[in-house]
Amino acid sequence: MRDSNRLQRLQQRPLWDFALALYAKPGVEQACLNLQDEADVDVCELLFHCWLYQHGLAAEPSSLNAMREERYRWQQQVTATLRELRRTLKPQAAQNEDIKTLRATLQKAELQAERVNLQRWQQWALHSSVEEIRLTKSDISQHNVAQWLQDTLFSPPLDKISSPPQRVRESTQLALLALTRQLDRCDPPR
Repeated sequence: MRDSNRLQRLQQRPLWDFALALYAKPGVEQACLNLQDEADVDVCELLFHCWLYQHGLAAEPSSLNAMREERYRWQQQVTATLRELRRTLKPQAAQNEDIKTLRATLQKAELQAERVNLQRWQQWALHSSVEEIRLTKSDISQHNVAQWLQDTLFSPPLDKISSPPQRVRESTQLALLALTRQLDRCDPPR
């Protein structure tokens, strides 16, 4: 896909800035945490797809898989490790200032790891080539975004994944709906 208007708009609104703005909207943080903790969703990938949607784009599935694996390894080896350490120290931090300071440092490191991950997603998207088409124009309507995100993030589809409990399926769908309500409808380039 070589739509210079859409690519230029992607470059003008970095993924990190978009992610911070979206995450600050009502209900988005909780939706992301629910998706992360209950459905093992990579929130950075989720935000990446939301960013693309916002600009009328989608990741080409055949190109996405290798990047998804690379980013997943980063999330598991770096971000999730920092998150687990931070969460483990939470009870002790309530009673010890040094551990509270350590926990704050881990939280900053976790946030930096997520920022690096989002930057790598962005770089991947912006460096499409004739040999490897990474992005396509998206014609997803506002009322189908939650289902599109679910289908994009869960391969195989959520309903076919070793039968997750009904509660997890419903929670995932509600979280995706809450998140997508905060997305602006993409405007086609003029």
